[in-house]
Amino acid sequence: MISKFGSVHILAVVAIQLLIIPSVSSLNLTNAYLHHKCNNTEGKYSHGSAFEKYINLALRAIDSDNYLNGFAYIERGEDPNKVFVMYQCRGDSYGSKCKSCISAAISGIDYENDFYLSNPNDVNDKELFNKETSALLEELTNKATDKSNMIGNKFVLYAAGDKRIGTKNVYAMVQCTKDLVTTTSAACFEWIFKMFSKCCEGKQGGRVLGTSCNFRYELYPFLRN
Repeated sequence: MISKFGSVHILAVVAIQLLIIPSVSSLNLTNAYLHHKCNNTEGKYSHGSAFEKYINLALRAIDSDNYLNGFAYIERGEDPNKVFVMYQCRGDSYGSKCKSCISAAISGIDYENDFYLSNPNDVNDKELFNKETSALLEELTNKATDKSNMIGNKFVLYAAGDKRIGTKNVYAMVQCTKDLVTTTSAACFEWIFKMFSKCCEGKQGGRVLGTSCNFRYELYPFLRN
């Protein structure tokens, strides 16, 4: 996929990988995000600027597309802040397959400016703790991005809960900014969860804060009821 945001060129490559195993009927297809590259020779735009506004409008327009022909060219805004976005999926990846690829590419472009914090203390059974904490965060993500999770006509894009792991209760939350729709927020969560292994494996608490999404977990209640 090649996109052009005004004077900023962005190259994002997404591929469908085939996992070859003995049974052809069990062939597993996965959409794997590979790489993106930004050309900043024209400078950077400012947070809250008109250019950023039109980028977000263009990305939302992409997310509302049906991806049936695997290609779109979108313009938003007025000069000198006009934004152009183009995507094209591989010839065998239209419809839902194209949608998942583009969501992954957009998340890689927009949500990489994140940082993390973790508790310096380790848990006893790291393998069990990592597995169950990841499962809790995934469960909360599904709840946060569920289309029925709304207040009025707005998506909440937030969920919190707790889970007993061994002898400890783990408390966690996930949240995305409300300018994202459910499909894009799911991709955003997927992106920041990749940071879990770097920041939080085996730790008694941790959090990742991204531009648009974040998660946190602790061994104590840290949220208001």
